[in-house]
Amino acid sequence: MQLSSPKLDLLRDRILLLGGATEAAIARAIKALIERDADLATAVVEEDNEIDLLENQIDLECTEMLLSGAYSEAELRFILAVYETAPIIERIADHAVNIAKHAQVLINEPQLKPYIDLPRMAEVAQEMLLSSLDALTRQDCNLALSTIREDDLVDQYYKRIYSELIGIMQTNPKTVVRAVELLFVIKHLERIADYATNICEIVVYMAEGRVIKHTKEAM
Repeated sequence: MQLSSPKLDLLRDRILLLGGATEAAIARAIKALIERDADLATAVVEEDNEIDLLENQIDLECTEMLLSGAYSEAELRFILAVYETAPIIERIADHAVNIAKHAQVLINEPQLKPYIDLPRMAEVAQEMLLSSLDALTRQDCNLALSTIREDDLVDQYYKRIYSELIGIMQTNPKTVVRAVELLFVIKHLERIADYATNICEIVVYMAEGRVIKHTKEAM
């Protein structure tokens, strides 16, 4: 998208900064879990305030720009898309914080099982977030739609890990607390992928005026 003013350029940069910080929070939370790094998990929790402040700043700037009447229809759609996307990204960051909190619990317990599918699931969810933001700034509907289809892979990982954890709990009741913590982790990752899908749906509406939410095209 060709932006026509420094304010629009800055808005684009801010939403990418917010998304980048959030993706990093997910990566660090998963790393804290896998490497049993309590300090890193604590850092993810403590640094969430910076993401909240950035989301608030974007919200304020979008509101001022929407009320100014100084932008074209296409630019207003972009501003509105950023306005709708910023709180979604902030909610994704909250899920990263929750993963870090579950990591804090699991670090103090013996490791339940080797982490194989979980980091792969996290990687796909992170890539979905970054691709959704790339689609937003480029108004790329094809990228948005292909990103939405990646959600199926996240769901497959979720079902596989869920079934495995349920089996472990049924076999050994002493594993319940640890398994439940991991169930929460994969649920947070599944929700992150859902939120990335929501961003992509916003992109399609912004670029083409089509509502694909709850339609087969979004599946």
